[in-house]
Amino acid sequence: MGEIEKMNHTKVTEFIILGFYELPEMQLFLFLLFLIIYLMCLTGNLLIIFTVCSDSHLHSPMFFFLTNLSFLEICYVTITVPKLLAVLIAQNKTISFMQCMIQMYLFLTCTDVEFYLLTAMAYDRYVAICKPLHYTIIMNKKVCIILVIVSWTVSFLNPLPHFTLISQSSFCSTNEINHFFCDMTALMSLSCSGTYVIETITYIEGPLLVFTPLILTIISYVYIISAILKIQSAKGRQKTFSTCSSHLTVVLLFYVTSFGVYMRPKSAYSMDLNKLLTVVYITVIPLLNPLIYSLRNKELKETLLKTTRRTIFSQNY
Repeated sequence: MGEIEKMNHTKVTEFIILGFYELPEMQLFLFLLFLIIYLMCLTGNLLIIFTVCSDSHLHSPMFFFLTNLSFLEICYVTITVPKLLAVLIAQNKTISFMQCMIQMYLFLTCTDVEFYLLTAMAYDRYVAICKPLHYTIIMNKKVCIILVIVSWTVSFLNPLPHFTLISQSSFCSTNEINHFFCDMTALMSLSCSGTYVIETITYIEGPLLVFTPLILTIISYVYIISAILKIQSAKGRQKTFSTCSSHLTVVLLFYVTSFGVYMRPKSAYSMDLNKLLTVVYITVIPLLNPLIYSLRNKELKETLLKTTRRTIFSQNY
């Protein structure tokens, strides 16, 4: 075997994350931008968690799911953004093989959790609007906890085949990841041991694990919209719709961007476009979620204002 061939088959021990290398003059600006977004994501989502947990009036299924969603958004940005900041400001582009695999696995897990949590929240809104007299019976505390536990458990199991197969793959051409984190698609493009099995699993899992939650969410909203249209007064329709408008907005943002990242045909694949969509997917949505819920939910907005005023008052005295 020739010397070059031996080098090509040397086991990869670390990867180099290229980040936004095509924009060398904007590295500092991007660092500050993502740092601000990261801090705002943490602050906004932590504030929602603290507000809901500290106010007994918000201890309802809807806000229970919202706190889980906020915790998930914190996980999302923490898995990816700190390393991106290191790449941008310190030019620390290397990441160990195992750290890369773990980052990929945790990111896939969080993506799956969001699919299931948004579906559970859609079901909660369906019960609240279509079966209001039975709401407290159907959406009791035990049911809510089971839905969350199942969402997280299934999501931790789903990426295991991908994690196992990719971690055992050979990367013999280059170890440079043309992305700002260890994205599964970017890693598969570097593999020289074949990705047929991984792609087959993805195509089988996709309809089951992605389209099933989407279909269930659509069905829930078909019933919800049908029930809202039956309300005679315009004020009543508006008031009822406002209870699920924030969730619907988040669902649309999440599915549009996630489908844009992972469901585009190969002929339309572009790494630059993929990076842009993933930025929205990973940072902008977690930033917007607390804003959407706090601005569109009157009860949460009032409680947040009271909490903020109380905090400022206690600091002044």
